Amino acid sequence: MPGGRLSHKNSGKLVRQLLFSEALLQMKGPPLLRRRHSHLPHTTVWNVSSRKFPQLAIDWRGWIVQWFHGLRKRNMEIASFQTRVLGLEQRVSTVEAHTSSFQDRDQELRCLRSKLTDLEDRSRKDNVHFLGFPEDIEGEDLHGFLRDMLPRLTGITFEPPLDFQRAHRLGPRRPGTDTHPDQL
Repeated sequence: MPGGRLSHKNSGKLVRQLLFSEALLQMKGPPLLRRRHSHLPHTTVWNVSSRKFPQLAIDWRGWIVQWFHGLRKRNMEIASFQTRVLGLEQRVSTVEAHTSSFQDRDQELRCLRSKLTDLEDRSRKDNVHFLGFPEDIEGEDLHGFLRDMLPRLTGITFEPPLDFQRAHRLGPRRPGTDTHPDQL
């Protein structure tokens, strides 16, 4: 269409294309059309008689209806998959958030365990163990026994007198006896 004009050669082609496009829009089925001279696009002639158009229209309608039903079905399947994917994405993000939270808590727990071990080690620094005392020598008052015994054993007079936060025997009781172990 140079210069807005239709040449005789192009006008026939355009008319055929328009007629065929209009026929396709009205029909709903796969056409059983044959092209003659397919190697020459400008001389393409569709070999369809006017008697076959009503049947072709019925065939095309059925085909297009099936095609649209198939498209609707695929669209519904895609929508279903999208819904499932969105649900899975939400679940994954929730799991990631929980995992991050658990990792933070694990790190905090490790830090607290380290601090606890350090505090236990520091608290044991001032512990004193006495070995070799016979069982039940201390009587009922282990604190009083140690306050009296330590100055005698070391030869040191403690001013002010010794004060113990805790005093007890260490280890399990000996089997078959009701006495305490011999570590103080």
